[in-house]
Amino acid sequence: MTIISVSLNDKILRDIEKIQNEHGYSGRSEVIRAGVRLLISESKDTEKLFGEINSILLVIHHHDSENTVSEIKHDFKDITKTQIHSHFEKEKCLEIFVLQGKAERIKEMHRLLNTNKKMDIVKLIVP
Repeated sequence: MTIISVSLNDKILRDIEKIQNEHGYSGRSEVIRAGVRLLISESKDTEKLFGEINSILLVIHHHDSENTVSEIKHDFKDITKTQIHSHFEKEKCLEIFVLQGKAERIKEMHRLLNTNKKMDIVKLIVP
């Protein structure tokens, strides 16, 4: 097995250790491997999307990132049927996008938000 080095901030490390203890993983590496497997699985599911689809995109971000979300969402007005913005937790915002359109457009919006370091959580749900 190949060994890699990963830099993590203290909060993420505490979260990993909490998951390790609560779920009985043998070590932090096992938690990270499980997370990577989940990410790979979700990525493969997203890659398979094609044609016209309906989906829900959930985004949680810090209030200071509102401009970033606004810039991205304005480029996807053509697929956004509904958008709900709600204040959530301490200085956090929840965005719910109901999307309908070409899978490629939805995947692109998801990719732009998901790879943006200012977003805390981005989850695409396709029924």
